[in-house]
Amino acid sequence: MDYWVIWLILAVVLGVAEIFTLTTALGLLGGAALITSVAAALGLPLPLQCLVFAAAMVAGMVVVRPIARRHLMPPPPDRRFGVQALVGRSAYVLSEVTGRDGRVRIGGEEWSARAYDETLVIPAGAVVDVIEIEGATALVYPRD
Repeated sequence: MDYWVIWLILAVVLGVAEIFTLTTALGLLGGAALITSVAAALGLPLPLQCLVFAAAMVAGMVVVRPIARRHLMPPPPDRRFGVQALVGRSAYVLSEVTGRDGRVRIGGEEWSARAYDETLVIPAGAVVDVIEIEGATALVYPRD
């Protein structure tokens, strides 16, 4: 049996094993075996095939594995996304904000707003802090 076939069989076996483990390690080994299969089909001798396998494996570990780990790991708990990322940011009042309605600009976007303290009336032009987001409405409080 030719070496390229053996490398190809090894690549398929490692690829199937990766499907069941989802660790990326076996997939990287399978990719290295696939690259080595191509090298063997081109007629490289066995010692050079092993060198190609080792180089492909190291390249996969150095280049591909950090990228895969970054995509598989959940973000840290302190990183907020979507509208929750707006909480704590400052906003500019576009039209008077009361306990019922108003408009603010948060990070270049215009939002409907209400005063966090319903008794407050915040004039246009004031700078406020976003305390909470309720649906599409920002609850704001004036800066001191």
